[in-house]
Amino acid sequence: MEWSLENIREMVAGGMQSIRDCELCAFVIAMCVLLLFMWYCYRVGREHGSSPLRGRYLAGPVRIGGVVGGFMSSDCRGRGKGKHGSMLEEQNGFAFCQSSECFRCTSAGESLNQRLYHSLQDYAKRYTWSGMGRVHKGVRDQGRYLNSRPTIQRPEVFFLPDLPSAPFFSREVQRHDVELLEQSFPALLAEFESIYHQPPVRSGSSLPPGWKANNTPRGQWWTYYLVNQGTPLVLNVRRCPRAWRVLGQLRTFIANNMFGNACFSVLTPGALITEHYGPTNVRLRCHLGLRVPPSCELVVGGEPQCWSEGSCLLFDDSFLHRAFHEGGAEDGPRVVFMVDLWHPNVAAAERQALDYIFTPGRLEDKEGK
Repeated sequence: MEWSLENIREMVAGGMQSIRDCELCAFVIAMCVLLLFMWYCYRVGREHGSSPLRGRYLAGPVRIGGVVGGFMSSDCRGRGKGKHGSMLEEQNGFAFCQSSECFRCTSAGESLNQRLYHSLQDYAKRYTWSGMGRVHKGVRDQGRYLNSRPTIQRPEVFFLPDLPSAPFFSREVQRHDVELLEQSFPALLAEFESIYHQPPVRSGSSLPPGWKANNTPRGQWWTYYLVNQGTPLVLNVRRCPRAWRVLGQLRTFIANNMFGNACFSVLTPGALITEHYGPTNVRLRCHLGLRVPPSCELVVGGEPQCWSEGSCLLFDDSFLHRAFHEGGAEDGPRVVFMVDLWHPNVAAAERQALDYIFTPGRLEDKEGK
């Protein structure tokens, strides 16, 4: 090949054209990759979009486990009415509905174990197995864990192994949220007063709007849910805007799965909540005392504690626990604001996976429907 000015010019021109062709090709490839990424984000967001707590109540009533608004009394413990009235079964002195529509009260048998494992596999395919050791171990051996637990601690739905446990926890383990709740004591008490003293919903009823009566052997136990099993109750939320704002500011509130609840809880004088277990050990139940007359007590794992007005009490409700109010009529009711917080030793990756697995409605058994 002879080197001449003309040949060099042709080579440079050919090189420049090749570069332009490559730039165009690279641009097209980059655009295709971007479009594929946007489509993937849309699909994942649509199929597994765990909406943040704020604003969720604006969407209207939600079905959880087949129940409009997500209510099946206190963590699905309530007085059976209508078609569920014949489905009540006594366990630990406490009435549980046996409706197939109710997540909490459905027996945690082989069917649930299989659905848990399939949900975990689906999560791992979409995201990652990284950090899933304890969750995988818990889901895989769930039946053995639930059946072999000592009687003092026996969660009814899901047990996460290798998690430090104790009946009561120091306020320091969730310091930010405890301090926020205690600072909100005046606002929460005022909001309770406003909903508690409303006239009854209908004649012959003693319950103001939004309140539910739960099953107790004696006395009255009333609850006013803002969030029940991870689902906001729309009308109740709209009546309690300040309490809803407080929930939105909590860092560890379980807002996106079935183990999360928030409510005002009232025990009348003489009331007894008999011994029972909570559904899981991945949460801590927090009680902020709003009204605490004498002779009220909470016993968890055999350890008694008393509430205090304006202070939080943290306990693991997967331990056998009961509560009672032995005061007289002149003492008035015991009132607490109850929220479910993450156990401090559940890692962020585990929380994300559990939110996915226990998203309201995900574990419903579709067979026969």
